Amino acid sequence: MGKIAVAVILLTAVIGGAALWYTAERAFYEPVAFTQGQEIRLVPLNGDQPEAIVANDIQGIDAPSSPIKFRACFTTPLTLAMLTETYRPYEGAVPLVAPSNFPCFDAEAIGRALETGEALAFLSEPDIRPGVDRVVAVFADGRAYAWHQLGGAEGAESQ
Repeated sequence: MGKIAVAVILLTAVIGGAALWYTAERAFYEPVAFTQGQEIRLVPLNGDQPEAIVANDIQGIDAPSSPIKFRACFTTPLTLAMLTETYRPYEGAVPLVAPSNFPCFDAEAIGRALETGEALAFLSEPDIRPGVDRVVAVFADGRAYAWHQLGGAEGAESQ
């Protein structure tokens, strides 16, 4: 009788673990359809309305189940110097881990680059959803990443 109980417990744990993994990594995520010319926007230093920037090879995912599941990867020809002179920086940017089936977004590498200054973060869309900002991190070589982060524009550096 004890062996059957242990087997049932183990089977339940395996099924529960698989279901948890599936909901965290695969369920609900869908590709994002970006509007041509409005793919990625940044808030200028002298204004509050986000402006579209040049974004190439953009790919993204999102899920309606949470406001912070958005992730995007793209490239931009804009230099860090031009971006820092034109757009509002974002203090406290912390990229969230993406599901394993979206390998272009490496949150740990992006986070390290933000800490070392290899990449810079900018405010893309304040309060894109209540209490949630869209943040963009750009590397000197043009690689760029976007995600949603809790903060409601509180993470944005004041003008």
